[in-house]
Amino acid sequence: MQQTRQNAAPTRVIGLISGTSVDGIDAALVEISGTDLDLQIDLLVGETYPYSGELREKILAVCAGAAISMAELAELDDAIAQNFAQAAQNIQKDYKSATLIGSHGQTVYHRPPERQGVGKHSLGYSLQLGRGDLIAHLTKITTVSNFRVADIAVGGHGAPLVPRVDAFLLSHPQEGRCIQNVGGIGNVAYIPPRRDDWLQKIRGWDTGPGNSLLDLAVEQLTDGAKTYDEDGKWAASGNPCYPLVEQWLTQEYFHLYPPKSTGRELFGVDYLHQCFQDAQPYELSPADMLATLTELTAASIAHSYRTFLPEMPNRVFLCGGGSRNLYLQHRLQSLLGEIPVLTTDDVGLNANFKEAIAFAVLAYWRQLQLPGNLPAATGAPYEVLLGEVHQATAK
Repeated sequence: MQQTRQNAAPTRVIGLISGTSVDGIDAALVEISGTDLDLQIDLLVGETYPYSGELREKILAVCAGAAISMAELAELDDAIAQNFAQAAQNIQKDYKSATLIGSHGQTVYHRPPERQGVGKHSLGYSLQLGRGDLIAHLTKITTVSNFRVADIAVGGHGAPLVPRVDAFLLSHPQEGRCIQNVGGIGNVAYIPPRRDDWLQKIRGWDTGPGNSLLDLAVEQLTDGAKTYDEDGKWAASGNPCYPLVEQWLTQEYFHLYPPKSTGRELFGVDYLHQCFQDAQPYELSPADMLATLTELTAASIAHSYRTFLPEMPNRVFLCGGGSRNLYLQHRLQSLLGEIPVLTTDDVGLNANFKEAIAFAVLAYWRQLQLPGNLPAATGAPYEVLLGEVHQATAK
């Protein structure tokens, strides 16, 4: 791990990401100073810019494995980049001084590396659309993109990438914390108390489904009229089917030892269809089905902690879209007992835009030639610089 480097000048950076929920582009304009142990973040403004319905449908279709031509893929890549560039331009209308963009792009495919030997897929693969070169050209701002590939190239998963950022923004001198992102896929950063060799004890991995199955189920149950369960109210009106949850928790992924990563390739449309088939003998109502899928997300997180953490945390902080699902938070709190389940809002870091903030930080670190991955989380053998730098074209 790198130690603190002093005298890094404050920089205004835009962080951009659309997660596996594919509900729009989260944009955060932040002012960053320091480097790691002295890292300081000031969120100036955060906004979410929804995709058009047509573009979202195209992205979801590709994520679900739809076959498209190379020409169609190029058009989709361009369209996503144009949307990201527009989000960057919109977010800084009142702050015309951003000098750097960190764009995660839109993940449409993620393949974890095989665990043993040199096989067909001994290296992972992850594809994020939204060309960084085009974003830099359209915004006239130097853009860092394609963050995952460097970690994957040396044998890592390229995910999760946020634990290193969480470590320097959310660690505590006395308490161990789990920072649990609930996007389409859930991922956790376990941060032990900030003492002695704490940096070497940080862990992170994808816990399994976050909102992915819930959102798909809501769309299916409403014939597309709704795309998510606001505040978890619909699920809260139902009753979970616990035998189903226990059945689903036998899925192999939940028992793989970290480092590990996953995506819609596993917890997507086909998986949901199987869930509905599994539920048929129980004759669940729509509310019961949503309650049961919510329980799977909460139970998989709690199971992951109890199975893989060196010790349980003192507190859990939620972030991402799922942090607004009050029923999910309630169920996770129930499963974790006396361990408080809060959101990162409670410690001063905006839960809605934490992932966008993280990619602003990763771009900032890339500019300073500082590594961005955490090998204990991604499985890479060593630290690497993350992101490809696209210089802004002349104005």
